[in-house]
Amino acid sequence: MNLAILGAGAIGPAAAALAASRGHAVALWSPSGRGTAGMTDHIEAEGALTGRFSLRIAMTLEAALEGAEVALLAVPAYAHAALLPRIAAAMPPKMPLLIAPAAALSPLAFEALRAGLGPRAPVGGLATTPTTARRLAPGLVRIPAIRAAVDLAAIPAAAAPGLAAMATDLFGHECPVAPDVLQPALANANPIIHAVLALANVTRIERAEAWPQYELMTEASGRLMQALQAERDALAARCGLRVISLAESLHRASGVPRAALHAMGLAIAASGRSVNGPAAMDTRYVTEDVPFGLSFYLWLAARQGVAMPATESVVTVLESLWGRDLRRNALLDGLALEDLSGALRDGIGR
Repeated sequence: MNLAILGAGAIGPAAAALAASRGHAVALWSPSGRGTAGMTDHIEAEGALTGRFSLRIAMTLEAALEGAEVALLAVPAYAHAALLPRIAAAMPPKMPLLIAPAAALSPLAFEALRAGLGPRAPVGGLATTPTTARRLAPGLVRIPAIRAAVDLAAIPAAAAPGLAAMATDLFGHECPVAPDVLQPALANANPIIHAVLALANVTRIERAEAWPQYELMTEASGRLMQALQAERDALAARCGLRVISLAESLHRASGVPRAALHAMGLAIAASGRSVNGPAAMDTRYVTEDVPFGLSFYLWLAARQGVAMPATESVVTVLESLWGRDLRRNALLDGLALEDLSGALRDGIGR
C-alpha cells in the first residue's frame, strides 16, 4: 500500500521503517518540519528491526497525502487539538486515518471535524503504537521492540475488522478488534506505567540523570501501578468494556513471560530491551500521559459515577511536583457527548 505517516518524532520514522520493510511505499511528514530536517530518502533502523529502508520526505501535508491509500497519525496527544483540524481539511473523504495511540477520544474528535462530509472512510484508533522507538539521529531510529498485538477499534464500530486487517498488513502485528474506540483509549498501559515511573523518579528526571526505566519498576512502584490498573478496569467495566492488563501489555511489547510487574521489568532489562527513563521535566510521560490518560479516566469516571481515589491522588501529586495543570484536555472541548455510545457505534453525520 501507499502509506502517509503524519508525525516524525521517533514513532513515525520507526513505523515508516517497519512498513517499508514489509514492502509498502511510505511518505513521512513532520508538522513542524523539525522531525524530517536532515533526512533524505531513507531511514536506518537498529534493534528489533535492522536495515536501511526507502521513504519519501513530504514537505507539506498535502504532499504526504497525495497518492496515499491510508494515513497514520503518530504525534503526541497534546498536538492533536491543533493538528486534527488541518488533517480533516486536507484528507480526501475516502482515505482512512489510523491514530496511534488513540488517546482520550481523539478518533471521535476527528470524526466530529468531518461530520459535514457525509459518507466517508472510517477512522481507526489503536491502543498503542506499532513499535517502541528512540530517535538517535535524523536518519537513524532505534526500535527496542515491535509489538506482537495492538487492539484496534473504529468509527463506525462495524468498520474495525477491515481497518484491523489493513493495520496488520502494514505493520505485521495482530489487531484484536475492540468494540469501540473508548476501549483502546483505556487499554494503553503507558499512562499508568509512565505516570508512576515519573512520580517515583522525579528527582532523577529533574537532575537529568541517566536511570534504567525497567530496572526501577520496583515492587513498590508495581503496587501503585496495580492500584491504578484496578481503578481503570472498574471504569472500563462500568462502560461495558474489558481491557488487557499491564502485564499483558508488557508481554505484547517485549515478549517476556507474564509475571509480577517488577519481575517483568527485570526480565525486559535482561533481554537487552531496556531503555533509560526521561531526563527532562517536559517529558511526555507527564505532559501527554497524564492529561490524555489518567485525567481522561477521571473525566470519564465523573460521568459514569466511578470513584478513582488512587488515580485522583497521583494526578494531584504530579500537578504539585510539575507545577502545572495536568487536567485540561482540549480534545474534549468541541464534542457534544449527549449520546456518546451512539457516536462511538455509528459515527457523526454519516
